[in-house]
Amino acid sequence: MARHLITSALPYINGVKHLGNLVGSMLPADVYARYLRMQGHEVLAICATDEHGTPAELAAAEAGQTVQEYCDEQYTIQRDLGERFGLSWDWFGRTSRPQNHELTNHFARKLEEHGYLEERTIQQVYSPSEDRFLPDRYVTGTCPHCEFERARGDQCENCGRLLDPTDLIDPRSTVTGATDLEIRESKSVFLLQTKLADRVREWIEAQQQWPNLPRSIALKWLDEGLQDRDITRDLTWGVPVERPGMEHKVWYVWFDAPIGYIASTKEWADTDPTGQRDWRSWWYDSDDVTYTEFMGKDNVAFHTVSFPITLIGSGEPWHKVDFLKAFNWLTYEGGKFSTSQGIGVFMDDALELLPADTWRWYLIANAPESDDASFTWPLFQQAVNGDLGGKLGNFVNRTLSFTRKQYGEEVPAGGTTGDVEAQLAVDVRAKLDELAGLYEAMEFRKVARAVRELWTLGDAYLEAREPWRLRKAEQAPWGDQTGDEAAQAVLRTAINLIPVLAAAAAPIIPTAAATAAASVGATTDIWPTVDLEALQPGHPFDVPPILFGRIDDDMVEAWKARFSGTDA
Repeated sequence: MARHLITSALPYINGVKHLGNLVGSMLPADVYARYLRMQGHEVLAICATDEHGTPAELAAAEAGQTVQEYCDEQYTIQRDLGERFGLSWDWFGRTSRPQNHELTNHFARKLEEHGYLEERTIQQVYSPSEDRFLPDRYVTGTCPHCEFERARGDQCENCGRLLDPTDLIDPRSTVTGATDLEIRESKSVFLLQTKLADRVREWIEAQQQWPNLPRSIALKWLDEGLQDRDITRDLTWGVPVERPGMEHKVWYVWFDAPIGYIASTKEWADTDPTGQRDWRSWWYDSDDVTYTEFMGKDNVAFHTVSFPITLIGSGEPWHKVDFLKAFNWLTYEGGKFSTSQGIGVFMDDALELLPADTWRWYLIANAPESDDASFTWPLFQQAVNGDLGGKLGNFVNRTLSFTRKQYGEEVPAGGTTGDVEAQLAVDVRAKLDELAGLYEAMEFRKVARAVRELWTLGDAYLEAREPWRLRKAEQAPWGDQTGDEAAQAVLRTAINLIPVLAAAAAPIIPTAAATAAASVGATTDIWPTVDLEALQPGHPFDVPPILFGRIDDDMVEAWKARFSGTDA
């Protein structure tokens, strides 16, 4: 049994996440964690809300709440939505909790000890009417590179270039709109990334097992030349800087947020009433652990360069990521999701419409792995009706309904199987082996395709044997038995397929898979083996409710209109 540490990019606190956020990190991390647990591995899956930085302050001000009140409320919403989507975190923490404050300042002290922090005097934007320095996102203006008029002080959303507030043309306060801004001197702490560039490059180049996307992004950042980074901000909400003369500053959110993975693991340990959980065994000098991170491509540079620099610069044996799975963008009908414009489906909207498993299946089957992908309603309708309802749901319900109607609610006892069943077992084993390899490799679209092909084996078997016709025949086409006896053997085989087909898909559709398996008295706790006689004659079963309702064209048209942004 191996030990696997899994983290997902931390969802930011300001608002409900959309389907692109879900498939870009949290959902695939959960699918992988569930698969590893089924294989008997020891898994620790960690996530948290990322709560610091100017967006939290701005969102709280807009909501008329204190930042603490806003974050408390939004944390509960995000945690509950995650649970309803079946995200099986071992712990879902918060970067605002004491553990993250403690560890962030620990890393700052270690970096200071090794000569990687330095105080510098910088030019900052000051608002006389607000009597304060304005952090990066509190300043909006025109981008000097592409002339986008609503560029933020940290990055232009139009061209993607990183900025400083002092770079902006015609800057104004994001909060009040004030334009009487001044440039004044202020002290800040810089992380001397230039001193660690060679060491982090050496580490990255050694990660031959990483996919091309995260590796290329990391090396591109290094090739463009690392700069020493300002890691303090003039905010009241965040991890306070424990440094003389900087009592009114906090650490930059991208300094403390990745440390939140470690801090959330400490939260997990600290809440154990038995005191048996050892968080350090997962993170500190932990050679027996395989650490896998999941994130969207916009987060890659921070996780492959900035965070490792913090870990390396500390001089301590912290466990750095072993495998990083990065995703491209999921768009909505070819465009961007937008809360303000009412465009696209968000997690709360999705659960209002249909069960979580329908969305989980579609998103994994269409995950933006090799390129950007687009959510479209026709593809979603096809995935639910064709894959979920037409294959797994149809196989389970018609097998059990027909058996109950003809032979009662027990596995039928009659007949013997033949060469077709023997070959079916071989084919199912081969597909399960292929599928396990794809789960291990985190090739999620290929995983869904292999699951679909496995379900098709069940459908094809029933269509080939036709028990509804066979039972009426006087003589079976194989073996010395009547048609009715042979039909019973076919249905017995099909019933034994149900827990196999369900368990293979359980990491993706955990609720429906558990329901299907439970109908024949089985579970989805472990990876399936193939024994088409495991459920013996006389074993009871229930016919479950329809696993997946059908989506008709009228529903699709109504949902298209609702989420198109036309109302907004």
